Amino acid sequence: MKRIELVYFNAGGGHRASATALQAVIERQQRPWQVQAVDLLSILDPKDRFQRLVGIRPEDLYNKRLARGWTAGMAQELKLLQKLLRLGHGPLVRRLRQHWLATEPDLVVSLIPNFNRALYDSLASSLPGVPFATILTDLADHPPNFWIEPGQAQHLVCGTARAAEQARQAGYADRQIHRTSGMILRPDFHAPKLADRAAERRRLGLDPQRPTGLVMFGGHGSKAMLRIAARLRDTQSIFVCGHNAALADRLRALPAGAPRLVAGFTPEIARYMDLADFFVGKPGPGSISEAIQRGLPVIVVDNGWTMPQERFNAQWIRAQGVGIVHDSFRTIRRAVAETIERIDALRANVARIENRAVFEIPEILAGLLEESELRVAAWQPPAFAGNARAAVDAR
Repeated sequence: MKRIELVYFNAGGGHRASATALQAVIERQQRPWQVQAVDLLSILDPKDRFQRLVGIRPEDLYNKRLARGWTAGMAQELKLLQKLLRLGHGPLVRRLRQHWLATEPDLVVSLIPNFNRALYDSLASSLPGVPFATILTDLADHPPNFWIEPGQAQHLVCGTARAAEQARQAGYADRQIHRTSGMILRPDFHAPKLADRAAERRRLGLDPQRPTGLVMFGGHGSKAMLRIAARLRDTQSIFVCGHNAALADRLRALPAGAPRLVAGFTPEIARYMDLADFFVGKPGPGSISEAIQRGLPVIVVDNGWTMPQERFNAQWIRAQGVGIVHDSFRTIRRAVAETIERIDALRANVARIENRAVFEIPEILAGLLEESELRVAAWQPPAFAGNARAAVDAR
């Protein structure tokens, strides 16, 4: 049985969600593979030395910053991180080599940025011939050296034409670039929509007839949701706060002139999206893709606080005509009014996008495994080895 390792980390949440969604679909398809989702941090820091030294895991530090909206300056911090990774490349490769030699995968799939040079070099030096693929969980790369590392004999899975073009510009051949129809989504986002939305709205205390917005900022929420709620007092809204219980309590305490539902962490995001008419949030690739999959036009902002790897997403929204992009949530009331006014045209554009990536990628992985098997089967020992054997037999 072939062994596949899906490498993720918990910074932001989307990387792990993509890995677990892909693993679930592979298992549902009953592929003859053993699939293991592996947290990169558990390989690099198995004894949690960082947490013991600093008092918090690095990904939790990152997620707390997102929840507080402290995202300005991340472009400069990203450059510093990448320099540190270059300086620490040797130790990273040695640690990863030990892992590959212990687990002996037949295929390694990265769902994370920044570490793909170390992942590739360690795998190539420890298990030559084992294929390596990177699945971009962003709509596009943020070069240099974010998702796409030039000069590596690996495969890239790209969810947009822009990402595929960036791969070509980085020197990758067409046979190394695999296009999908979008980002990986959990299988429940591909399930049939809520049968009786009006009845479910009434059950939850919402007006079945009023335009309704879903406000969501990832798995840890954002303080920006408080400002949005204050400006949308008269708009029926659903606020999903994720793990941020304190934020949910503050939202429930705010005055409202229209029905407002506040939810904490829930696995039923698709169901809440089915109750809404439009989505409000940050321009993250996961939340945008989820909303569009459930038929919702999106409202996002693009400004100096937008994370650098997400800035292309606003351009994509405008180009596809699937939402409204402003430079601040101070104008959220105007954005909502414009969305409601243009709702039919926006919905038509949303409906044209069909994302089947999570079902397409297992076929891509099967092709990589088959190609690897054929390469091994075609391998012949060097001619001199056979001649030497014949010479020995002759004697």
